[in-house]
Amino acid sequence: MNYNILSIVVAIFSLCVAAHMALAVLKKQTGTEKMKAVADAIRIGANAFLKRQYTTISVIIALGAIGLVAAYGASGDFSMGTKTAIAFVIGAVSSAIAGLVGMWMSVRTNIRSAAEAQNGIKGAMLIALRGGAVSGITIVSLSLLGISGLFEIYTVLGYEVIKIPHLIVGYGFGASLVALFAQLGGGIYTKAADVGADLVGKIEAGIPEDDPRNPAVIADLVGDNVGDCAGRGADLFESTAAENIGAMILGVALYPVFGLSGILFPLVVRALGLIASIVGIFSVRPKENEDPMKSLDRGYWVTSVLSAIAFYFATKYLLGNMWFFAAGLVGIFMSIVFVYFTQYYTESKYRPVREVAEASKTGHATNIIQGFAVGLESVGVTIVAIVVALFTSYKFGELSGISGGGLYGTAIATMGMLASAAYILAMDTFGPIVDNAGGIVEMSGAPDSIRKNTDKLDSAGNTTKALTKGYAIGSAALAAFLLFSAYLEEAKITVVDLAKIPVFIGAMLGAMLVFLFSSLSIRAVGRAAYYIINEVRRQFKEHPGIMEGTEKPDYSKAIDITTKGALKEMILPGFLAVVVPVVVGVVFKAEAAAGLLMVGTIAGILLATLMNNAGGAWDNAKKWIEEGNLGGKGSDAHKAAVTGDTVGDPFKDTAGPSLHVLIKLLSTLTLALVTLFM
Repeated sequence: MNYNILSIVVAIFSLCVAAHMALAVLKKQTGTEKMKAVADAIRIGANAFLKRQYTTISVIIALGAIGLVAAYGASGDFSMGTKTAIAFVIGAVSSAIAGLVGMWMSVRTNIRSAAEAQNGIKGAMLIALRGGAVSGITIVSLSLLGISGLFEIYTVLGYEVIKIPHLIVGYGFGASLVALFAQLGGGIYTKAADVGADLVGKIEAGIPEDDPRNPAVIADLVGDNVGDCAGRGADLFESTAAENIGAMILGVALYPVFGLSGILFPLVVRALGLIASIVGIFSVRPKENEDPMKSLDRGYWVTSVLSAIAFYFATKYLLGNMWFFAAGLVGIFMSIVFVYFTQYYTESKYRPVREVAEASKTGHATNIIQGFAVGLESVGVTIVAIVVALFTSYKFGELSGISGGGLYGTAIATMGMLASAAYILAMDTFGPIVDNAGGIVEMSGAPDSIRKNTDKLDSAGNTTKALTKGYAIGSAALAAFLLFSAYLEEAKITVVDLAKIPVFIGAMLGAMLVFLFSSLSIRAVGRAAYYIINEVRRQFKEHPGIMEGTEKPDYSKAIDITTKGALKEMILPGFLAVVVPVVVGVVFKAEAAAGLLMVGTIAGILLATLMNNAGGAWDNAKKWIEEGNLGGKGSDAHKAAVTGDTVGDPFKDTAGPSLHVLIKLLSTLTLALVTLFM
């Protein structure tokens, strides 16, 4: 059987399923004229941002492709440079399309979920999940189709199968580069708008969240789509793409044992994971009076069980060594562990968030201290989980009795963790859809009973967004180790000796890059928020009728200012992420670049975990107080919690998620340029 053709067929079938879901969602009612007006403003704002952002990114893609050709040409391998550049452009364009599809569907599903909320929670939740599933399935399908398609093209052109994975490394690099700017730009935008809307609206003006009098509220709702949909979509697109390529390169090393099956195994498993995710999505049957998270969790368990069954048969027929099935189970189990760890640290019914809320009673400073402590604490369990996953999967690989089986075992564990990626992405996009639905209901003046329905869904959506970040950290950690192993394989390095000065320098620069990149990302939110805060204050001052309800705020001006600010601020940290590893590799050579990868990955995982979970805890502590606890909205505890949430916004939605992409970009970049470093 041609397993690569099977992967292509499954990818195309999955895209057809996504199209069917999209058509079903788009047939749903769109609510009142007031609802439509709000939804149209969100859609127009999101389209305007993405058009400008992708214009900027297209220039970066062109420069990257030219740079690859020039770099390889200077080393005397123009042909390899051209092939890498072509794969780079295809990966970059695919990643951009993946992000665009997620946002396009989100801004059309939000109004339909809001309209259905008039009839209860059940229908509104199902519409939001199916809309999110369109994004999740499309993203993973495009990733699989791109790599399988390139593999098939190079096979038809007569290239040796053991050389093809090296030719498509540029695909992962292109996907990573676009994902970095998509996540970074979208994250800066969404949090600048959120911070501006909260500080001036909630604290200074004393008006509720999503109040139509707030000029920044549409910009805030737009931000949910460009950050959590387009940005996260590109993030997990490049995760699946980079992991597939890295695993295929390790499969090349075992070609004498498994033949072509060892190289194609990652693509087959990804295809089967897509089928499992589709079944999991269709298995979700929400009940009207049930916690929405219970329905989503059931679907996730269905996906995980089916993924495990798929792993069993794929391992049996392609590899014939069931120790690798055990390694795959480690990855599937760890994906579940990361999801529930993140829920524990970010959901309001558990100790960490309740402690942050309690700390808010004594002021802003104690809220910040407690939230930061929760973030630090969460690093411990996260790292232990990653260590256990790597160690056990490596040991299972060794027990296979195959030389090099240990590393391949860790690769298979990474595949297991990403098997449910489409379902996780569906839950992630569900979050901004129901968040937007709540905003549409609030701004259109709908009855409080409808807002109560969307609030329940928004609470679940807040959890799904947080757990996706935890899942992304875990998958980034395993994928980064996989790519690091592939880099060592390509560079023919067996030991990275930190006692060597050049290698130690590379390692130090890797750690420095993570912290400097985070600083620039967070500072970018602060500067972009400065623009929007001043604009909202100006409108309130110059147009007092806004607060009285006799004048409409200028939403488009706030959107335009935030867009310009976010795109301007994303350039420097993105440029830094590309330049530092290239300089280290060219000046200090391949082993020093390996040191940068090793320490940069470790530092990135630690810091991303801290920021994601601290930010999630601050956010849900605020929401728990707003539900009527500890004095409710307007109380001193609430004001302190709003401050904590504001600090946590750039942590969890800008710097933290961007670090997921950064650590994989470091790997794909160095893997694509390894020839120049040797």
